[in-house]
Amino acid sequence: MALEGGNLSAVLRRKGELVLEDTPIPKPGKNEVQIRMQRVGICGSDVHYLQHGRIGHFIVEAPMILGHESSGIVSEVGEGVEHLRVGDRVAIEPGVPCRMCSFCKDGRYHLCPDVIFCATPPYHGSLRRYYTHAADFCFKLPDHVSLEEAALLEPLSVGVHACKRAGITLGQTVLICGAGPIGLVSMLSAKAMGAAEVVMTDLDEKRLAKAREMGATYTVKVDSKDPKIVAKNVEGALGGMPDVTIECSGAEPSVQMAFYGTKSGGVVVLVGLGPNEMATLPIVNAALREVDIRGVFRYCNE
Repeated sequence: MALEGGNLSAVLRRKGELVLEDTPIPKPGKNEVQIRMQRVGICGSDVHYLQHGRIGHFIVEAPMILGHESSGIVSEVGEGVEHLRVGDRVAIEPGVPCRMCSFCKDGRYHLCPDVIFCATPPYHGSLRRYYTHAADFCFKLPDHVSLEEAALLEPLSVGVHACKRAGITLGQTVLICGAGPIGLVSMLSAKAMGAAEVVMTDLDEKRLAKAREMGATYTVKVDSKDPKIVAKNVEGALGGMPDVTIECSGAEPSVQMAFYGTKSGGVVVLVGLGPNEMATLPIVNAALREVDIRGVFRYCNE
């Protein structure tokens, strides 16, 4: 089949330099499909790589194509692929693990040390016209799911995984720190899993208005630098301390507030990525109240 228009790609050459240029059109290998990309979301990590050239120990050392929140249409099928055909609309799970290590065999393949993840150095992403991907990490869309919705399944999976890590169950109260995209999908996930009430915090009133529009029970504007005061404001809005807190901002004062503001015996899930080392966290406060602290790395089986 003839491919039109070349393979225009968004290439991050180095920190601060993003260009559009043609790259080779990749051919699918065994158990892969070639995809004509349709929708690619812009993740905070894409912006972070552009502005800073790194996230933690992931450093941009060579030109890299951005993008990993993706959907498209299968344009060619490689050897061994049987569940997809040319013309199928698919959502792409951007991390492909080795499938052989103990993490993969235990079902926690997102922790695989050899995972190949789109737009994470040194691997290219999907913000281009044509892209190849492991077929078993491409999911055929039902007719009622749009390509726009399909691209949003990747960030939604982060929220689903965070709520699963938190163990959210019917009737619980939940605090979500940060009303950005990941905070909002975490709120939707928490409500879908049975949370009775969800309170969200943010510095920006417009984001809080969007959170209320999408179903947050309460919102609290962060107008103090003292995390204990913000925690008290959350408690006042909710009528008690939340059973679960999902921290999506990565900001140190917000993480501190999450620890202070969660009910004794509750759970704090850290989703937002802040600095590698934070100066002060109330670990003793959390430990003495048996507040469980759980990390989140992407998603798996979601």
